[in-house]
Amino acid sequence: MGRRLAAKITGVAGYVPPRVVTNADLEKIVDTTDEWIRTRTGIRERHYVDKGMAASHLATEAARKLLAEKNVAPEEIDLIVVASVTPDMMFPATACLVQDRLGAKNAWGFDLSAACSGFVYALTVGAQFVAAGTHKKALIIGSDVMTSILNFEDRATCVLFGDGAGAVLVEPAEADGEGVLDFHNDVDGSGGCFLFMPGGGSLNPPSRETVEKKMHYVHQEGQQVFKYAVRRMAEVACQLLERNGFSSRDLKLVVPHQANLRIIRAMQDRLGVDDSKVLVNIDRYGNTTAGTIPLGLRDALDDGRLQKGDLVLLVAVGAGYTTGGILLRWAY
Repeated sequence: MGRRLAAKITGVAGYVPPRVVTNADLEKIVDTTDEWIRTRTGIRERHYVDKGMAASHLATEAARKLLAEKNVAPEEIDLIVVASVTPDMMFPATACLVQDRLGAKNAWGFDLSAACSGFVYALTVGAQFVAAGTHKKALIIGSDVMTSILNFEDRATCVLFGDGAGAVLVEPAEADGEGVLDFHNDVDGSGGCFLFMPGGGSLNPPSRETVEKKMHYVHQEGQQVFKYAVRRMAEVACQLLERNGFSSRDLKLVVPHQANLRIIRAMQDRLGVDDSKVLVNIDRYGNTTAGTIPLGLRDALDDGRLQKGDLVLLVAVGAGYTTGGILLRWAY
């Protein structure tokens, strides 16, 4: 019997828009303080797009960096999956816009909507196509412009988010035990009412009424989301480790979704790992939704925290509720 096909990440890149917005900047437009934001979220600053820049632009910039760093021609890409809840428009898919801008004429693609779990879901999907032997190079991107759906009169939510994108290249694994080892994704749709954007879809299409009722902004019940995220991120992390014969001691790095520092630390405590094994960059970027985990991988590489052979865990919880986790052996 032949070796089971597998997939691995062979490159990572990220992009955030140049405009930095600090907590002090937000103090000028929102009834909040730097201390309140830092102590409750861990965020010090975030990046905002300028007018006219959308999710496809961020995604394209991250993808271009990735292809240049890996010396891969756009024509070599087979598949593009873009995870986003802030697409440029309802259709065409953001993946189509990215494909055209890159000149990836041999690639097909689509968008995936799973909010903050979006990148984990997209990586799961891309890895399956590659592991099946039908694709050689898949471009997996998480990109969100959350500032496009923030209500700056709602101080509880508007301080949390930033704009950004990250991309990874997925290729066939060449050796047993490298690349993506396992994944677990699930949804609990009963939590959809706690984090959502009610306007803009077929249920509440755009109208004067939906705009006046502020239905095109993020709506969140923070405590409900916090409790669910802490519990499920830890549960999924432990489940992936246990069923693959590992313990938290075997982990080199956990790259969690960057929603709130308190969520990350609570999950970390339940998992039983110290700070050196947990990637945290929420202080610089805020919550970039589908962009947080690939940006985290990029930062970990830049900081020398990832080496070939390291056991790495990616884990996220997002609106839906969606939960996603991937266990992988770093391959380069």
